[in-house]
Amino acid sequence: MLNKKIIMVLLAAALLQPILAQQVTKTGTTAAKFLSIGVGPRANAMGGAYAASANDVSAMYWNPAGIANVNEVQTLFTYTRMFADINVNYFGIVFPAGSIGTFGASVTSLNIGEMDVTSEYFPDGTGEKFDAGSYAFTLTYSRFITQDFAVGFNIKYIREDIFNSSADGIGFDIGTVFNTPFYGIKFASSISNYGSKMQMAGDDLLIRHDPDPTRAGNNQTIDAYYKTDQFELPLRLQVGIARDFSILDEHRFTIAVDAIHPNDNNQWVNVGGEISMFNNLISLRGGYKTLFLKDTQEGLTLGAGIKYDGLGFFRISVDYAYQKLKYLDNMHSFGVMLGF
Repeated sequence: MLNKKIIMVLLAAALLQPILAQQVTKTGTTAAKFLSIGVGPRANAMGGAYAASANDVSAMYWNPAGIANVNEVQTLFTYTRMFADINVNYFGIVFPAGSIGTFGASVTSLNIGEMDVTSEYFPDGTGEKFDAGSYAFTLTYSRFITQDFAVGFNIKYIREDIFNSSADGIGFDIGTVFNTPFYGIKFASSISNYGSKMQMAGDDLLIRHDPDPTRAGNNQTIDAYYKTDQFELPLRLQVGIARDFSILDEHRFTIAVDAIHPNDNNQWVNVGGEISMFNNLISLRGGYKTLFLKDTQEGLTLGAGIKYDGLGFFRISVDYAYQKLKYLDNMHSFGVMLGF
């Protein structure tokens, strides 16, 4: 019993200790930053503290090991409305295959919408339009290694477009979930977006170049391309614990705490909780993001969901999440999940 208490104290300290010594961050130094936008209103409403609680289609984003708990074909479509007319759409589907494991696939897209092309001579617009977008196509596999330990993997193709230029790359995720023997606590970890660097290329970088302006008679209009820097993906290590509490026979309370270590910012902690009533018919959720992070723009999260099983061969869940931002417009997420 003493060893168990020591382990729990050390685990809690590792999750909750803010690391404040580091003063310099690498904010704004990674590509494909849309990969850091949380997927799924349930997870977003719980403050992103979802590594250990993930047990549905959205687990492919938070911790691919979580889909090992899915025992039916599930699909999920989510829409997140952000500031400045930016929106993020996500579609995922999971197929359980018995002892072989569980397979999944998902598509994430961020859309900015059309904008006017402007130039030095046409500051009000040239009459042309352009748009920009970011996309991720993911394949997932997960299975239980033992009765209490699951592992999962993602491989994803990532692409970002702006007008006539684009960048692409390959990313990998790996996650684990362990149902510990300590008071029903789940322990989970995931590493997301480990992969290739991304570099912009395309016709928008095509220029006319004079290799030697000081030399008369040479070719002054050689076609050339600007070479842009390569940028890393937003690598993220997430470690979390969660515990379910039964209230009577039809109600459940879940509490979760996650610690996040990204490669483009300082560390922070997310906390969240969920109350599910009447056998998951109605769920109320809340959380807080980026605790202990200096100059954070995020904070309170709230949400709710309703699940209906009385449709015979399939079940439907409808969820909503609200995320408060400090200066920009608040974020709203909507999701519909079907189970067969």
